Amino acid sequence: MTPEQLRDASLLELFSLEAEAQTQVLSAGLLALERDPTQADHLESCMRAAHSLKGAARIVGVDAGVSVAHVMEDCLVSAQEGRLYLRPEHIDALLQGTDLLMRIATPNNNPELADIEAYVALMARLLDPMAARAPVTAPAAPVMAELQLEASALTVETPVAVAEPVEALRKNKRTTENGERVLRVTAERLNSLLDLSSKSLVETLRLKPHLATMQRLKRTQSSGLRALENLNVHLKEHTLSLEAREALEDARRLLAESQQLLVEKNAELDEFAWQASQRAQVLYDTALACRMRPFADVLTGQVRMVRDLGRSLGKQVRLEIEGEKTQVDRDVLEKLEAPLTHLLRNAVDHGIETPEQRLLAGKPAEGLIRLRASHQAGLLVMELSDDGNGVDLEKVRSSIIERQLSPAETAAQLSEEELLTFLFLPGFSLRDTVTEVSGRGVGLDAVQHMVRQVRGAVVLEQTAGEGSRFHLEVPLTLSVVRSLVVEVGDEAYAFPLAHIERMCDLERADIVQVEGRQHFWYEGRHVGLVAASQLLQRPASQNSQQTLKVVVIREREAIYGVAVERFIGERTLVVLPLDERLGKVQDISAGALLDDGSVVLIVDVEDMLRSVDKLLNTGRLERIARHSNQVVEAARKRILVVDDSLTVRELQRKLLLNRGYDVAVAVDGMDGWNALRSEDFDLLITDIDMPRMDGIELVSLLRRDNRLQSLPVMVVSYKDREEDRRRGLDAGADYYLAKASFHDDALLDAVVELIGGARA
Repeated sequence: MTPEQLRDASLLELFSLEAEAQTQVLSAGLLALERDPTQADHLESCMRAAHSLKGAARIVGVDAGVSVAHVMEDCLVSAQEGRLYLRPEHIDALLQGTDLLMRIATPNNNPELADIEAYVALMARLLDPMAARAPVTAPAAPVMAELQLEASALTVETPVAVAEPVEALRKNKRTTENGERVLRVTAERLNSLLDLSSKSLVETLRLKPHLATMQRLKRTQSSGLRALENLNVHLKEHTLSLEAREALEDARRLLAESQQLLVEKNAELDEFAWQASQRAQVLYDTALACRMRPFADVLTGQVRMVRDLGRSLGKQVRLEIEGEKTQVDRDVLEKLEAPLTHLLRNAVDHGIETPEQRLLAGKPAEGLIRLRASHQAGLLVMELSDDGNGVDLEKVRSSIIERQLSPAETAAQLSEEELLTFLFLPGFSLRDTVTEVSGRGVGLDAVQHMVRQVRGAVVLEQTAGEGSRFHLEVPLTLSVVRSLVVEVGDEAYAFPLAHIERMCDLERADIVQVEGRQHFWYEGRHVGLVAASQLLQRPASQNSQQTLKVVVIREREAIYGVAVERFIGERTLVVLPLDERLGKVQDISAGALLDDGSVVLIVDVEDMLRSVDKLLNTGRLERIARHSNQVVEAARKRILVVDDSLTVRELQRKLLLNRGYDVAVAVDGMDGWNALRSEDFDLLITDIDMPRMDGIELVSLLRRDNRLQSLPVMVVSYKDREEDRRRGLDAGADYYLAKASFHDDALLDAVVELIGGARA
């Protein structure tokens, strides 16, 4: 409902919103009271919820709601005053009334008058078995007319939090949630806002290489001005005409003026880029936060469902939930509701035993199901466990043989982990008969499919006689995905990290032929090797290196090594869905934009593995050359690292060595200056604060030297203030990287941007 619609909403619509919230309060409180009927706080919250709904129903003229809420309130007040002890039949009746109130408040789902009268009579018998109470009558017509007249003049300035009673609306209150005003916004508008903010963030990052180019232009112009000064010195030995001297002076003046203008505008652009990137990041983070909802939102009604299902099966079951406030993307939550519901029903039906069976096994009569949710390494991790009987592995083994899924000899050798994987096959069930809960063959395969739709995974573990545990991992949001960006056929592609086992450099000599297919040895087994260029239909690379860059991907039991041309690095990508008119693009799930604004396609790993199987089955899988065609190895580019910190110096040295660069180190500015004058380098990386000679002085000396003035320079410093960045860039640095935000990719990406790859 949009803000405009909410302002014009009728009181019946607002009553429906309140009923939704108050019935949730009633359900949660009544389930708690079932375990301890004397809890004063839950009695109070339930009584107030019933009282609020009665008043709200009276205001909007819903007589049935008044009648039902009134008898529920009477019951709860009697319990509060000690005149009534809530027994299971009272809880059942109150929960029935809760459902009835929700039906009353739902358009086109109103119960019959006979249902209302029957319920009021039921509550009367439970409260006073000797006499039935008459239904509560509606208010007199004049009073109702007055209330409706007041309501018709109501204007809701702020969309109303649903937990607030309708009486508050009559007073035109601004409603709050945790002290903040609540606004209802459509999902489409939130998606559009996130999309725009992500593009804004990418656009500001595109200024980064432009700024580096401007810095190089400034340095080149400085070199040009110095060259002109040198020319002027040499020409002084010759007699020049007045016109020539004036032309030379004009050229020098114009070049100096243009350099000054370039310095000023470059400083302005640098400041603008810095502020724009900061604001764009805040905008994106805020837009993303708007999509996040507490995990509790997916649990509405689950505690009640577990309780009711258990009672229908003759079992006592309790659901405990931890991590209800864990924040998750709204889209992920919507897709989690169905699989979690299925797993909970499965735990009640298959896992938890009857009270008699549990007592014989030395367990409490009441079974316990625990659902935990938490954040771990950028993922939502859920564990759903029960203290039931676990999975009957021998029954699983027998079912596998009966369904001819595996020969008896093979089935007898299957491990526990292998047996449990069969439970995720389509149509697999351990039920001999079909019931309303189980045995229809729509089981864990559906759960696994739904979890995979949100790029997640589910694993089952169990201990015989002690219960089962489902471990689920899904991304916190579908809007961003942490990926490894690689190069294939001179194009960028991204592999989601959730599907990557590892990255490795594979020696071509280690490629072996097994049954006509290429493999390599990985963790004690042969893993199939395929070329990403063939899978993605890109031109095969003319890679002359002795090693292959390989991404090891896994989906369940399927595992392959995919050979790519280059590892670009890990990136957090904002997912941009493909145009629906394209349909399903083979092996691709979505797109994204890199920092420079270029497009990267995100690989659909599950689809790619199917493509590999298809190529294998048709015998069309191409082989990768086991020997390099390289004859003469190109010279490696040399980098000088100057830093007085041994830790920083060694970290940078190892990173650059591993990427293929030749690296020398210096312990301070003076040591670095001596190295620069005696050896040739392709790049200087220097700290600022160092003994004997700091980085600023080192860069200034370098820029005044005719041989070194064009050498690219990167400053890496703990100082991250704008004035520190400006000071380093003005001294002549081409790139400024703050150690506070330092990570491997940032350094290596900057090096590639300045001097390219490791080979000349």
